[in-house]
Amino acid sequence: MFFNEIFVYQFASRNSHVGKKKIGYSSVSRELTECGSCLDDSSNDVQCSAQREDKSCTFVCVPMVDGTPGPIPQEHYGSPWESSGSRSKRVITILVLAFIFMAAGFLIRIDIFPKFHQRLQREEHLTFDIVGNNAILRSQPLLYRSSFHFQPPKNWMNDPNGPMYYKGFYHIFYQYNPGGAVWGNLTWGHAVSRDLVHWRDLEPALKPDQWYDNGGVWSGSVTICPDGSPIILYTGVADDLEQSQNIAVPEDLSDPFLRRWVKNPENPVLRHPVGIDKEDFRDPTTAWQVDDGSWRILIGAKMERDGMALLYKSRDLRHWELDENVLHTVPDSGMWECLDFFPIAPFGREAFDTSINGPNVKHVLKVSFFDDKHDHYAVGTYNLSTESFSPINPALDIQHGLHYDYGKFYASKSFYDPVKKRRIVWGWSNESDSEAQDIAKGWASLQAIPRSLWLDTALGDNLIQAPVEEVDGLRGSKVSQTYVNMEAGSVVKIDGSSGGQLDIEVTFEYPYISKTLTIEDNGHQNEPFDCGNGGSAQRGLYGPFGLLVLTDDAFQEQTAVFFYISQDTDHHWVTHFCSDQSRSSLLPDLDTTVFWSDVRVLPTENFLSLRVLVDHSIVESFVQGGRMAITSRVYPKEAVDDQAHVFLFNNGTTPIKVRSINVWQMQSINVIPLV
Repeated sequence: MFFNEIFVYQFASRNSHVGKKKIGYSSVSRELTECGSCLDDSSNDVQCSAQREDKSCTFVCVPMVDGTPGPIPQEHYGSPWESSGSRSKRVITILVLAFIFMAAGFLIRIDIFPKFHQRLQREEHLTFDIVGNNAILRSQPLLYRSSFHFQPPKNWMNDPNGPMYYKGFYHIFYQYNPGGAVWGNLTWGHAVSRDLVHWRDLEPALKPDQWYDNGGVWSGSVTICPDGSPIILYTGVADDLEQSQNIAVPEDLSDPFLRRWVKNPENPVLRHPVGIDKEDFRDPTTAWQVDDGSWRILIGAKMERDGMALLYKSRDLRHWELDENVLHTVPDSGMWECLDFFPIAPFGREAFDTSINGPNVKHVLKVSFFDDKHDHYAVGTYNLSTESFSPINPALDIQHGLHYDYGKFYASKSFYDPVKKRRIVWGWSNESDSEAQDIAKGWASLQAIPRSLWLDTALGDNLIQAPVEEVDGLRGSKVSQTYVNMEAGSVVKIDGSSGGQLDIEVTFEYPYISKTLTIEDNGHQNEPFDCGNGGSAQRGLYGPFGLLVLTDDAFQEQTAVFFYISQDTDHHWVTHFCSDQSRSSLLPDLDTTVFWSDVRVLPTENFLSLRVLVDHSIVESFVQGGRMAITSRVYPKEAVDDQAHVFLFNNGTTPIKVRSINVWQMQSINVIPLV
């Protein structure tokens, strides 16, 4: 089950006598000594409401993020359920529903509708909604929905916005279309969590309701002010497509959920400067404070074909002026959007608050390239006197250097977690199926697993990314194998690793390669490697070797994540990593692009490590301890649930040794929908 049902407790009271109806979860029993007043649990773990209705009192609770109950509005349930004559109506309704279910079960059992039966078992999930006194049987397509990645209950989502921690809760905002499973009508969706794993979906935080954002409330950031209050800076799009920067603040700072936000009456606070087109000015970063107390933000832009990070200054986070310096620009790089800029510690995993700077502090500039839909980044230094950013390694500058992820991962946004002193990044993972299929599913896109970021001190110019440690708490049963010798052309099934919710860790011994050996010496052509030219079906001296996930026993469908070691034109050995979804599904109309990149392996590293998170339609691979990552979206038809297996494979001509492989079954998370 991918989403917990809503559980509603209803209490009918007359003359202080409380009767209760339970629908799931353990019941909460209380005496209502006075109708018409709101009952609040002093621990805030349970929030309740009481409403007088014709001498009766109704008490309603639903689970909070941590599994305890919380409030739902009175207007979402109907009074007939609480009326004194409702008992007979309920009995009749239950009997009718029972008859319908038995009849449907009989029809299914005798296979009058085999296609419906198959879809019911594999693609639909039956839930009860108590809405206006009617028990509605609702089918929800779940075959490709994630089990432990965050996504709203329905409709379209894209960029993560303004992640933060506030009063005991992690918040994630995101681009959301409340009206359908396609891009458009963009608002800021909103969810909260105590642990970055289990979530409660809330009302949209920002809606397009002003002249400057009628065309959409686009991406932005949250800055925590010195007094601890948050402020949103976001891009609004007007009807004429002009992009401007705007501010919103919480209506009630005492509410840890921050359910309601108020837009600044002075909006827009920033409009596009001279020389920048009105449609190329968006996505303000989290603000940072400098020594004199003033603030800085970056806004993505382009001038002709030159992408750039415009720098703005402010004294109060509300009135901004364009600095004469552009923080950084790269010629012919196209539009820069969803910028991120933050300090990184020179060693260790402990992160810095966004405003930290100093002689030993390095900074990361991340840019989402509109042209290629990838997140590029560079590690460098921030010079406050010249208000400029310089990469440590010019060869790894923005555009020409490193990606956060070489697959379906875009528009990422990071934040500083003050609880565990870490930098966490979110990224949007788009679909690879068609828009028509998304409409049929009723939802599109999800958020990749939140990742911790820190500097790869072995290289100094590279980041390490790893799933946040809380994800490990979802691990269930485990199977392991050690010291597996993979002969050339071999495939080994990992027994006990079936299913669509897995966490896999595997370590290979790096093959012994003579410094004098060349590919020509072994009868192989020395051609530049391209993972897209044959994918895992290629055959070389060292690889492909790796994993087949979401694979059926007949190998009709297989998603291969693998290493391939080859020589470049200068006879240097290069290690590549690929995610090949070209044979991942028998279904038509899918984007089956093969993603790959080189992996930087140090001479002291005699191993290749790989961690893969498999969650039905998303496969996230973290290579060499998180030195690089690739996210793929796949939609197998046959290799689902118990028919999806994990295999080790070696398609190279040289034996490969596997030091160890561990496969955990992953539990589903709770995402409590808004009622």
